[in-house]
Amino acid sequence: MKQLEKKVDNSAAWKDFKGSQWQEEIDIRDFIQQNFKQYNGDESFLEGPTEATTTLNQKLIDLKLKERAAGGVLDADTKVVSTITSHAPGYLDKDLEKIVGLQTDKPMKKALMPFGGIRMAKDALDAYGFKIDPETDHVFSDLVKTHNQGVFDAYTPEIRRARHYKIITGLPDAYARGRIIGDFPRIAL
Repeated sequence: MKQLEKKVDNSAAWKDFKGSQWQEEIDIRDFIQQNFKQYNGDESFLEGPTEATTTLNQKLIDLKLKERAAGGVLDADTKVVSTITSHAPGYLDKDLEKIVGLQTDKPMKKALMPFGGIRMAKDALDAYGFKIDPETDHVFSDLVKTHNQGVFDAYTPEIRRARHYKIITGLPDAYARGRIIGDFPRIAL
């Protein structure tokens, strides 16, 4: 059965742009070639940071210095696995912020990301004096297959031997090392 197609009139949205091929099909190259304009001026059109941005940035710098003095991590989640909705909003200063963008419920708290491998997550936490929650450890050690476990399950005995003797490298073991307890503070700029 033929599906009816509703044609939307976007001509008003496109009125200041040149070209038509990109309007009929996805063609980013054509859009850029038709509408790119070289800017040869300087940065004088830019605005400086607002007072709120400057204040928030200074709070972030102070926290990063405090974190460095503490040995690298102020706090880490040892139980709640990070997802897009796992944590309540976190703020540097709720009254100044226009965009809520902290990854966890408070500034500088590292998120727990064990899907790359539970051993790596535990080692990352241990390195900074934290212990993973026993229930979370049980779930990811005994009930859930992480990415690394899936990769190793797919290895043949020959591949495992080649990996062990460093004949081949670049296999995705520990691929997520930098994301286990990631630090993604974001402030409104």
